[in-house]
Amino acid sequence: MEGDILLFIQNNIRMPFLDTIMKGITFLADHGWFWITLSLVLLIFRKTRKVGFMCCFAIGCMFLINNICIKHIVDRTRPYEVIQGLVPLGNLPDDSSFPSGHTAISFAVSIVLLFTTKKRFGIPAVILAVLIALSRMYVGVHYPTDVLGGMAVGIVCACISLWLGPKLWNIAVKILPFLDDKKKTA
Repeated sequence: MEGDILLFIQNNIRMPFLDTIMKGITFLADHGWFWITLSLVLLIFRKTRKVGFMCCFAIGCMFLINNICIKHIVDRTRPYEVIQGLVPLGNLPDDSSFPSGHTAISFAVSIVLLFTTKKRFGIPAVILAVLIALSRMYVGVHYPTDVLGGMAVGIVCACISLWLGPKLWNIAVKILPFLDDKKKTA
């Protein structure tokens, strides 16, 4: 069933200009570089430092749950290795397939942004996360359930960060007062 979905995408939706776009979208989450960079940039500015902290916390949570635990326990073979006729596009990952790390990090950070920033930033972040998730199936490196699993892990990690992140931030500010996002008056 899942193989049929991926073959349908390959045989009926793929086209050269869309291949370029989807490979570009999937590249944004390669090794999490885009989301990690965004989170670190948010840490630089006093006004967005707490949000950056929460995004980094969500990324750490996602890495632990998704990449260290679940991927090694499930150890699912990539679809292009077992589906006859499926031709992947771009770089071929060498880790296990379930759950999608690209999708997990994208949803972990974008959901934190959705609930901690203005909607004009959060909504595009979630849209990008959805596009990254879809791109993983489009390029043939993940099954639909890998993407759904990645979404679930990302959302859970975002929720953990939204709940626990502010508490940890308050502790961090007490230990390192210069982190505080409130302007000090003399």
